[in-house]
Amino acid sequence: MFKPSKEKMNVAIGIAKKGITKHQSPFGAAIFDAKGRLIAKAHNTVFADKDITAHAEINAIRKACNKLRKIKLDNNCIIYSTTEPCPMCFSAIHWAGISKIVYGTTINDAANLGFSELKISNRKLKSLAKLKIKIYGPFMRKECLALFKEYARKIGKYY
Repeated sequence: MFKPSKEKMNVAIGIAKKGITKHQSPFGAAIFDAKGRLIAKAHNTVFADKDITAHAEINAIRKACNKLRKIKLDNNCIIYSTTEPCPMCFSAIHWAGISKIVYGTTINDAANLGFSELKISNRKLKSLAKLKIKIYGPFMRKECLALFKEYARKIGKYY
């Protein structure tokens, strides 16, 4: 039975904090293989790249695919995300073949704090598309909510 890892979520939290220091939004993601090895990690770079699609999950998937030199990741890969992936990121996770999502704060948490989120949960998307992807969250929500507070204190720019 799979149990989410605090150590792995802390990798996503750490990269989100790095993004905040670079004046980026408070989102981080880390992808691990079935053996628990880190494949890629990334933070949101929407403001730096002037690219609304440069979310942490998308950036991590791009890095993982480049590192492994393939467009489909191992079906046993797990993505840890500090916030529940938006519908765009959820779709990319599905297309990349990632089998598990572990997230911290909910999509509603992000929307309630000022981010322009489509309030469609990952569980709803999974149900609508009849997918087998496993979803775990909120996990370490308190620690991930702290990222929003740090971001608001230092930057406070929403999209």
